[in-house]
Amino acid sequence: MRRSPIPPRLFVIFARSAHEAVIFRRGPARWYHVIRWNTQNDTFHSGAWFKGRIYPEKCDLSPDGELLLYFVHQANRVRTDYTDAWTAISRNPWLTAIGLWPQGTTYGGGGRFTGNRSAIIRGCRNAHPDHPGAGISISLGDVPLHVSSKEVEGSEWSGRDQDGRLVFTLNGLLMHRSDAGDDICLADFNGYTPDPQAAPPSADRPLSALRPSIKRRRKKQEP
Repeated sequence: MRRSPIPPRLFVIFARSAHEAVIFRRGPARWYHVIRWNTQNDTFHSGAWFKGRIYPEKCDLSPDGELLLYFVHQANRVRTDYTDAWTAISRNPWLTAIGLWPQGTTYGGGGRFTGNRSAIIRGCRNAHPDHPGAGISISLGDVPLHVSSKEVEGSEWSGRDQDGRLVFTLNGLLMHRSDAGDDICLADFNGYTPDPQAAPPSADRPLSALRPSIKRRRKKQEP
């Protein structure tokens, strides 16, 4: 008897100042797919496929929804200057690194945007020389993880979009629960097979000529 395929798991992060979001789709096995979502008209754009581990809770989206901060682990890179784990910033929904900071461990890593071109990242080494992060201001510090709002019992993830819609994921479906309690399917992400494609030239386009920098957050002095 043929076993039914395991549904993918979905995790969503919303932009704070634009009708944009990123969806991390996990499955099959160690494959992840990054999908851009326009929450105003509920359209979706497929992006990068990645074989390894993406930690969605450690990722973030810039307020304008254009840049993606992500943290990944890929064991076959352990003997390279990338190490086997790194934090990077790319254009949503691609993983072509504009800035990349080797971590060498899955402890820490990731971060949060503080502006469209500024972010705080959790303890890491200097930027990789091939991906210096030009145009992005970086500070080092500790920031909270993204988590589910747990508003929908039995769901894998739930949260509110920019217009306050209650959205949740379950068995590969992206759902909206209306004020009347009706569940509406916005998208079905089942049935996808890994299909890595080259990122468009725009994914590798440099940002503005702001020099990359790393600032350390000062600890508050005790009164």
